[in-house]
Amino acid sequence: MAVSDIKVADFQGSISKGSAEDFDHRCEPCLAIGQQIEAHGFCVDCQEYLCKNCFAYHRRTKASKHHQLVNTDNMDKHAIIKNESDECNEKCQVHKKEVIKFFCPKHEALGCNDCIVLNHRACNIDYIPDKCAGIGDSAEYGELLRELDQKVNEADNIIKQASLREKELDYCHDNLLKEITMFRKEINDRLDQLQKQIKTTADKKISIDKITVKKVLETCSTTSSDIKQLQSRLQDYKASQQNGQLYITMKQAKSKCKTDELKEADICLEKTNMQYIFEQNQDLRNMLSRQNAFGQLTHSSSVVASKRMKPINKLTHKENINMNTKSDPIFGCLIAGCVILSSNKVVAADFLNEKLKVVDMKNKAVIEETTLSSKPWDIAVVPQDHIAVTLPDKKEILILTTAGKLSSVRKFPVKGECRGIAYHKGHLYIVCSDSKCVFIIDIQGNVQNTILLDNKRFDNPHYLLLSKDLRHIFISDEGSNSIVSITLQGDISAEYKKKDFKKPRGMMMLDDGSLFVCPGLGNHSIRRISSDLKQCHTMIDNLSSPQSMCYNRDQHEVYVGCCSNRMNVLSAK
Repeated sequence: MAVSDIKVADFQGSISKGSAEDFDHRCEPCLAIGQQIEAHGFCVDCQEYLCKNCFAYHRRTKASKHHQLVNTDNMDKHAIIKNESDECNEKCQVHKKEVIKFFCPKHEALGCNDCIVLNHRACNIDYIPDKCAGIGDSAEYGELLRELDQKVNEADNIIKQASLREKELDYCHDNLLKEITMFRKEINDRLDQLQKQIKTTADKKISIDKITVKKVLETCSTTSSDIKQLQSRLQDYKASQQNGQLYITMKQAKSKCKTDELKEADICLEKTNMQYIFEQNQDLRNMLSRQNAFGQLTHSSSVVASKRMKPINKLTHKENINMNTKSDPIFGCLIAGCVILSSNKVVAADFLNEKLKVVDMKNKAVIEETTLSSKPWDIAVVPQDHIAVTLPDKKEILILTTAGKLSSVRKFPVKGECRGIAYHKGHLYIVCSDSKCVFIIDIQGNVQNTILLDNKRFDNPHYLLLSKDLRHIFISDEGSNSIVSITLQGDISAEYKKKDFKKPRGMMMLDDGSLFVCPGLGNHSIRRISSDLKQCHTMIDNLSSPQSMCYNRDQHEVYVGCCSNRMNVLSAK
């Protein structure tokens, strides 16, 4: 804009007349810092009255030197009556005596006149009183409130997760101490000192995790409180039509929305997902003189909820793995059960050849095999790098360690032809086909509960799965050609049974509660059945009599054990 012909020298010194009432107009920049000085000029662009010194400074500064300046006689002609709601009164955080009047869109920064001069000379600056009119009715205001609501919801969700994680940590700690105590009963008094040492280590590790969770709770609570305060201020300023303050608070709120506090809190919380279990030292009696004879803590992500499975909407055939080995007495296999180990290896139960076979999923080949005394049926992963295997012919459960080579740890009898097996929080759930019941047994083989199955509805139960909320047990019944859901009291809650659905066997649970089911001998597809057992559709066909399944979350692959000499590898991407 053009600058008036008036010269700075034409003004006399800025002299206070003693009180605000003596002035027609006061210098607004000086007034912002508490000085009552008479105005001797006016900036048309800034709509501000200026004293002699501020007038001269206004002409020298790069940000304002092209503004239109007028003298005392012409001030009132160019002054626009200001709406008090558009005025700003919030002090600058850097220059404490200055008022925030500007916003730099490029740097998304609020500032006073000094801030703009020092840091934003080359930027296109918004003058807040000119920009804030009607801001409370803008789309930006509405969108900002929605963003803040979303942030509050995110904070609340993480708080819920953190609270749940805190309970999981307590549960993990309790189980850890139980394992220590159970093992401690088998040894003599010489281990008192070692027990104290390892318990102290366990307490310290749990304490560190709980401190992290506490910090996450504090961060999220503080963030949520700050956002709610901003929301309240936004609504109050809008209601009172203080548009200047509303504009400033909106920018502050947008800045708050862009912070990574919640993301960082979520990352910190995720780090507590790795917990510890007590690993018994199997050679303890021969190593009592060693410092670590009692055992050590090892981490296991399976104790706390594992990462969620990606939604599986499609299965495609990827490759086959040859499951026969040179030492197999029978050509061909029946992989009745399979599980994923943490090392990305698969353990498969070869029912026909009476073996457990370890498959390296990188090389897609059998790298280890263990011959058993009886035909294995199903497998469950249990803590401390162990697996539990059902031996229906012997009516036994075999516990093996997977640390190093497979080796037997112990076995215990079951009162029935044990088939399907699952593990949850210190207990094994085992379905028996002849006695038609589900036993709930601890890891030592002690029966905690027995669920009797309806003899009229069940004919030959083979496999079982636990629902996500542990309120129901899904059982595949080969004799009745159905999948049945029962309560923990044994009552039937739902059933899937169709003419084209024959001899169901192995099952796999998805994160949404639905099931993948192998229809069994003579069938060649995998079916997906909804959690309420009302809907079913085929996921993939042309398989070789699928018997069992397990899911590799890291590789997004489903491994299908079949009644043939191969295991099918299916892509779930």
